[in-house]
Amino acid sequence: MFQRNIGEADSVIRLALAAMIIVFSLITGHPALALVAIVPLVTALSGVCPLYSVLGLHT
Repeated sequence: MFQRNIGEADSVIRLALAAMIIVFSLITGHPALALVAIVPLVTALSGVCPLYSVLGLHT
């Protein structure tokens, strides 16, 4: 469907960012903040970033 445009290093960074957001949300007591982690998590696991596609970037 979509061509993969996120490299392995970029995926690892996005997964780490998602994990940090989730941990931060649990520490601060705002579990709704964990919803923000969905974006980097989904893009890391799928390997496709819609913003990169629009900008023509490949990492």
